[in-house]
Amino acid sequence: MANEEIMDEENIVVEFQDDAGNSLYYQQEMIIPVDGVDFALLVGLNVENDESFDEEENVIIAKIVKDENGEDEYVDPTDEEFEKVQAVYNELCDAEEAE
Repeated sequence: MANEEIMDEENIVVEFQDDAGNSLYYQQEMIIPVDGVDFALLVGLNVENDESFDEEENVIIAKIVKDENGEDEYVDPTDEEFEKVQAVYNELCDAEEAE
C-alpha cells in the first residue's frame, strides 16, 4: 500500500493507489494500539458519488509505520496482526454496546 496523508483540522484522509492506478480515499476513524504498534481503522470515502458504494464494505485496517522521513505510512498488517486488531476492535465495540 502506498499512501499520502491529507490532514485538516479534525480528519485524516489517506490516499491509496489501486493496482490500476486509481486513487482511493479513506478517512481515519480511529487508532487501535496493539502490542505497542498503532493500527488505523480506515473507512472508504465515496468521492465519485457512486450510488453502489457501500461504506460498510470499504473498511480496512492499516498498520502505521514511520517512513525514512519520520512521516506516517499506512501498510498492510500481517494476517496475525489483522486478527489481533480485529479482536481488540470487537472488544471495544462490545464494551461500548454494554454502556
